[in-house]
Amino acid sequence: MDTKQIDYILELAQTKNFNRAAENLFISQPALSYQIKLIEEELRFSLFERSARGAVLTPAGEQFCITLRNIRDELKRAIEQGQNFSSRYSTNITIGLPMRSAIYFLPQAIEIFERDNPGISVTPHFLPLYDYNSFIKSEDDILFARLQYVKRLPDTRLHSLFDSRIYLITEKDDELAQKKIIRAEDLRGRVLMIGGGSPPELKAVQQRVINETHIAYFNSNDRETTLTNIKAHKGICLAPGFLNDHNNEFAWTLFDCPERIKCVLCTHSGDKRESVKNFVSLLQKMYKDNPEFMT
Repeated sequence: MDTKQIDYILELAQTKNFNRAAENLFISQPALSYQIKLIEEELRFSLFERSARGAVLTPAGEQFCITLRNIRDELKRAIEQGQNFSSRYSTNITIGLPMRSAIYFLPQAIEIFERDNPGISVTPHFLPLYDYNSFIKSEDDILFARLQYVKRLPDTRLHSLFDSRIYLITEKDDELAQKKIIRAEDLRGRVLMIGGGSPPELKAVQQRVINETHIAYFNSNDRETTLTNIKAHKGICLAPGFLNDHNNEFAWTLFDCPERIKCVLCTHSGDKRESVKNFVSLLQKMYKDNPEFMT
């Protein structure tokens, strides 16, 4: 089945009429009927029930078209991206990361790198927080990750990027947000949200705060739920600085603790491209040149 045949199926499914679908597709009605027949023979099941009124999808056809629409949309995006890429770039570097804020200087780095390296594109690839499969399968050239989770990945070269500190997230008008640094005793009487995929370093801080201050706490499943609960005045939370999207919706106040979350860039040991090496070096330099930026 080719892309034109996909369009034939979906157009007929939409119009439920061979004549109208053929007009919209700029082909003859007999040609459309013939193509649908060929497709059904290839699939070995009927897509449409024909009648004097037109054509409607069979139950099997309905299920097939649900998947087919997704395939067509993905294919269209792939073609458009390919057209954009081919017109400007000769090669591409893909960097996987869980969210844009994880590498605060990434947009500036991409701009500088592509300006100084015409023909080379850098494409962000946003991933679930602990999903490194695309890097393992070599679909990503560079991966942002926490050292704790990738230090044993095979055939991987690790590049230090920054050590993320721990912050307290509150509403901006919370009295705790007026402090320059928060200590465990400042949290007495509050409700602390924990969990939500917290890394080991953060879990250690959470547990110590709970043990030392006997603060009330409850589990929050994920980051978005936690932020919603803060807005609903249900609690506060501790989080690593690299999660801060810097949109000023919440107050992020430095928490007094020795723990740091080591964040690194991963590359493939067998990837000897200078472009990949240079982009990693550029990101490292941007953090080194901006020591006042607190992660």
